[in-house]
Amino acid sequence: MHPLPAPRRRPSLRLPRLIVLAALGTLAATFGPAVQAQTARKPSPYENSRPLRPDERAAQAADGKQAGPAFLGQIRTQAEFQQLARVYNPGTPLEIPHVLFVIDRKQGGKIYYVNTPRYTLHENFARERHLLPADDKATLIAQYKDPQRRLLFGTLSWQRDLPGYTYEFWEGDRLTPDLLKLSDEKLKASFHEPVRFKANSTLHEQVAQTAGLNPVTQESLLREQTFLPLNTGRAQGRLRIVASVDDTPDLSPTDILVLDEVPVALPPVAGLVTQRPSTLLSHVNLLAKGWRIPNAYVRDAVAALREYDGQWVELTVTSNGYQVQRIAQPVAAPPPKAALALPNPDLTVKAIKPLAGMATRDSRHCGVKAANLGALKSALPPAATVPDGFCIPFAQYAAFMTQLGVPQRIAALEQRPDFASDANLRRAELAALRRDIVQAQPDPALAAAWRERWQKQLQGRGVFVRSSSNSEDLPGFSGAGLYTTVPNVTQADALAQAVQTVWASVYNYEAYEARRAAGIGQGGVVMAVLVQQAAASDSSGVMITRDPFDASRRYVTYISAKRGLGIKVVEGKRQAEQLMYSSWSKAVQVLSRSAEDTQLVADAAGGVREVPIEGPRQVLNDTLVARLAAVGSQIKQRLGGVDQDIEWAVQGDNILVLQARPYIDGSR
Repeated sequence: MHPLPAPRRRPSLRLPRLIVLAALGTLAATFGPAVQAQTARKPSPYENSRPLRPDERAAQAADGKQAGPAFLGQIRTQAEFQQLARVYNPGTPLEIPHVLFVIDRKQGGKIYYVNTPRYTLHENFARERHLLPADDKATLIAQYKDPQRRLLFGTLSWQRDLPGYTYEFWEGDRLTPDLLKLSDEKLKASFHEPVRFKANSTLHEQVAQTAGLNPVTQESLLREQTFLPLNTGRAQGRLRIVASVDDTPDLSPTDILVLDEVPVALPPVAGLVTQRPSTLLSHVNLLAKGWRIPNAYVRDAVAALREYDGQWVELTVTSNGYQVQRIAQPVAAPPPKAALALPNPDLTVKAIKPLAGMATRDSRHCGVKAANLGALKSALPPAATVPDGFCIPFAQYAAFMTQLGVPQRIAALEQRPDFASDANLRRAELAALRRDIVQAQPDPALAAAWRERWQKQLQGRGVFVRSSSNSEDLPGFSGAGLYTTVPNVTQADALAQAVQTVWASVYNYEAYEARRAAGIGQGGVVMAVLVQQAAASDSSGVMITRDPFDASRRYVTYISAKRGLGIKVVEGKRQAEQLMYSSWSKAVQVLSRSAEDTQLVADAAGGVREVPIEGPRQVLNDTLVARLAAVGSQIKQRLGGVDQDIEWAVQGDNILVLQARPYIDGSR
C-alpha cells in the first residue's frame, strides 16, 4: 500500500492545528517532519451555522456527480477510499483524506461509506436516503444522544503517524459500549485495512475501556507533536541559541531566542522558540502574546536551528508551521512602539482596604488585580470563593518611595547615556535599587498597621503577599509574572519585608524592560500590595474562557492544572495537565496529563517546599472540569464580558479564585 498524505484536522472542526511543515530550502527553511497531532472532531449539527439552501444543495450534488458513487457498502482498496474521501489542502503535507460513514441499526448494522465531497455532513446523506425525516432537528440530535438511536455517524481518516486508519465520533456523541462494539465490528468487516477507534473525549475513552478496545487518544497523538504555535506572528532579529536566560545578561529586544525550555522570567525579545513542551498559559507565553511576538515549541529546535545561531533572520510562526529565513542585518532600528498610557492612580486613599466590599472601580487606588478579586468575592459564592485579604494602596507605596528618593534616583539614571544603552548596567543599577528598597527601615506606623490588620482580619494565618500595580492586568499589557510574589508568609516580622519586596519588584529587570519596550513611562508606575490568605490547595492552575487556538469557539474553556500550589503551573517549566471543556457538547478533551513528579506545598515555617507526587497522573475529573468552566463563565460575565485568564485552586470540594485578568491574544 502506498502511503497517504500526512493527516490534518478538518477545518470545520476547529481544534488546534498542531502541525509542522516538511520543506527544506537553502536559505529559507521550514523544519520538522510532517507530524500531525490530529484533534479533529466529527462535524456537528450544533456547530453548523445554518442548513444548506436548496440551491447550495443542488450545486453540491452537481459537483459530486463526477466523483463516483454516492456511497459504498465496503471499501476493498485504497483507490476506493480515495474515491470517496474529502481532502483539504491537496498536494501539501497538510492533507488529510477522510470519509464519513453511517451505520443503520434498523437495517441490521448496514454501513454506508459516504461520498464525502458530495455530502458535507452526515445529515445531508441520511435525509436524501430517507434514513432521517426531513428537517426534524429532534430526531437528528437523537442520533448523537440516544442509546437506542437508529443511526451512528462517524468519520474514517488516514493517520500517517500511527501509521494507519482511525475512526471517530463527534466529541459530544453519547456513545455506549454496545454502540462502539457494533461500529468496530462493522468497520473491521467492511474495510480493507486495520482500523482503530480514536477517542475524542474522556467519555469515549471510558466507553472504549468498557468495550474492551484500546483507543487512540488525543493525548497519545499530541505527545508525538513536533510543533506547537504558542503565538503566531512574524519578526526579524538576531537568532541566538541560549542555554539559560539567567546566565545571558545581554539579551536584546532584537533577539530571537532558541531555548531548551520556557524560562521563569524573560525581558522583551523579538521572538521565542523552545524545544521542550510547556503550558500555553505560562507567564512567559502570556507575555509573548502581550508583546505580539512569534512564539513556538519545536522539538529538537537547537539542533535544527544551529546553523542560524548568531545570524539575522526572519521568523514566521503560523498555525500550520514555522519558517526561518536569513536576512541582511537591518540598517535602521525598528520604529518605537506607540506609548501605552497607564491608568492614573488615586493617591488620596491611604487606608488599608479589605477585599470584602471592594469593586472594580477601586482599581484607581488598589490596582486591577485586587479590585477584580474584591468584586468577585461577593459575586462568586456558592460556585467559588475568593480567599480573604486586604490591599495596601498605591498611596503608601508612593509615600515610601518619595521618602527614599527613588523617583529622583530613577530620573537621574534615565538621563545617563550608558544606562540607556547598556543592558548589563541597567540590570546592575536596578538590582542595587531593589536591594535598597527591601533593606530600608520600614515605616513603624505602617508596619504596625499591616500586622494589626493581618492578625485581626486574617487571624495571623499564612498569607501570600502579591503585586497589584497599575501596570499589570490591563487589556493591552498583562504584566504576567513581571512582579514578585512572596509565598506563605507566616511570621509577623516577615510581613513588612515581604511588602517591601513586592514594592521593590517594580524595578525587577524584566518588568522595567517590558515597560520600556511598551513605551510606558517608568515614573507613572505605582504598586499596591495584595495580602491574601494562603490556601493549602490540592490542585491549582490557570484557565482561559475561550479556545486559545480558535477565537470563534467562545463556548470552550481551556484549563491547565497541576497538583499543589499554582506557582509551578504559571512558571511553565514542566508539562501541565491540559484540557478543553465545551459547554456546547459537554465533552472534556484531554490534551495532556501532568508530567510533574513533584508538587509545591506550604511549609508550616513559612514559604513553600517541594514534595514527591505519588499515584496517577490525572489531576482533574470531568465533574470538576465542568465546575471550573462554569466559574470561568461567571467571572467573564461579571468582569464585562471580556475573556479572562484566571488563576484558580481547589481545596477539598471548594474552588478558589486567585486572580482574573483580561486574556490578551497577541496573534498576528
